[in-house]
Amino acid sequence: MDWIPFVLVTFKVIVLATGMFFAIKWHYDQGKKEQVREKAAERRAVLRAGGKIAAVFMLSLLALGLATFVLGKMLGLDLSYP
Repeated sequence: MDWIPFVLVTFKVIVLATGMFFAIKWHYDQGKKEQVREKAAERRAVLRAGGKIAAVFMLSLLALGLATFVLGKMLGLDLSYP
């Protein structure tokens, strides 16, 4: 009868340690999954922002060329292509 508390306490410690190990492992794995999702979302956001910047740059370049052409015509410059 003296050995029962030792066996039961040992069993309890083993079960709790195993449960804590798997709980910590599960939370760690969930954090890694979330990191991967965040990294993919961040990459998409950067690509989308880069595309927007490129589009704005091209539109402003087109507008500047058009404004230059119109201003040159208004000033009477010969802008014909040889």
